Amino acid sequence: MGFGTIFATIAMVVIIGTASYLGITGTLFTMDTLSNSLKIANEIDNERLKTEIEIVEKPFVTNNGTGINVSINNTGSTKILKSEFKHIDVFVYYHNDSAGTIHRWIRYNDTGYSALQDNEWTVVSITPDWINPRIFDPDEQMKIVIRVEPAINSTKQNGNWTKIVMPNGVSASKYFSN
Repeated sequence: MGFGTIFATIAMVVIIGTASYLGITGTLFTMDTLSNSLKIANEIDNERLKTEIEIVEKPFVTNNGTGINVSINNTGSTKILKSEFKHIDVFVYYHNDSAGTIHRWIRYNDTGYSALQDNEWTVVSITPDWINPRIFDPDEQMKIVIRVEPAINSTKQNGNWTKIVMPNGVSASKYFSN
């Protein structure tokens, strides 16, 4: 009878010890994962705080209403690499007399202006681009052209709008007329 009590006590100590070990290990793993996630989120927020852009001139319409030229200044301290251009979002909102009001996300085309298709945008130039060529550095201006279809042809002179969103979510927008 005494041996059964000792065996049950040892078994309970082993079970409680194993459960405690597993609980503590799981908690430490969770805390480590959460800590790394918070660190990454903090780095993203820090980069976002350092990023600033502005559309410097009123965008203007070209090519019989199928092109929109936009000039963007990098007024922050974050570089936008050429490999990140495909992650820049360009939105347009404009009027066409026959199609009505058009809201559109425009995709990036890195093959250049001559190969630009309908509803695509590309980088025309970055100036001055002496340091880090084809990288949108601070204090540089990037000129882009947006090709839209159907064309911007409306009797309404106001209400056309474009928005440029950098890969980390910082954006700038401006109204334009045809």
